[in-house]
Amino acid sequence: MKTAYEKTDSEIKNDVLLELKYEPSVKTTDIGVLVKDGTVTLNGNATSYGEKWDAVNAAKRVRGVNAVADEIKVKFTYSSDRTDGDIAANAVNQIKWSTTIPENSVQITVRDGWITLEGEVEWRYQYTAAQDVMQYLAGVKGVSNLITIKPTLVPKNISMAIKAAFERNALLEADAIEVDSVGNNVILRGKVGNYAEREEAERVAWAAPGVYSVDNQLTYSWTSDYAE
Repeated sequence: MKTAYEKTDSEIKNDVLLELKYEPSVKTTDIGVLVKDGTVTLNGNATSYGEKWDAVNAAKRVRGVNAVADEIKVKFTYSSDRTDGDIAANAVNQIKWSTTIPENSVQITVRDGWITLEGEVEWRYQYTAAQDVMQYLAGVKGVSNLITIKPTLVPKNISMAIKAAFERNALLEADAIEVDSVGNNVILRGKVGNYAEREEAERVAWAAPGVYSVDNQLTYSWTSDYAE
């Protein structure tokens, strides 16, 4: 019999700590976890921006988590001799070497180890790719992605295309998600089982040709199966 079940904040905290411990790239002794009403706050120190990113993603995977507030600071365990110029040069090379990011579409500035990305791309995956290639560069403390998305395709039956993609997706219950679109803008409503499904639904929506923005209003419906 399926019974509604919500975790307590204490249970969520325990599971997040276990997930952080399970993630090999994260040093749990340096990261603290606070939970209130299903919202997880991560604080403490990470040894790299990549570790900070992995810790946030680990917390998102946990059932019962509604949102994650990232207050982790990057604190290098080594004496980094990477100047902002060095980081900028490496970041430019990462963009050039990427096969998914259009040439000359992204501009990079670096200040005190913090990378800012600007420019314009056609697809959400290109926006994401530009940020992804920055995560594990030595000396990086954070990334601000200010790239804008401007599709060149004229939107056509966006809602139908997204709904069809939801139905093909093994991770999503398509019948539980409502899709509305006005021009290039998409709104998602309904319920999903967890944070990961919410992000997957948004990723699928962004993949539709012509999408300019996605307003993700999906909420959670936590359930567990128990045998009588």
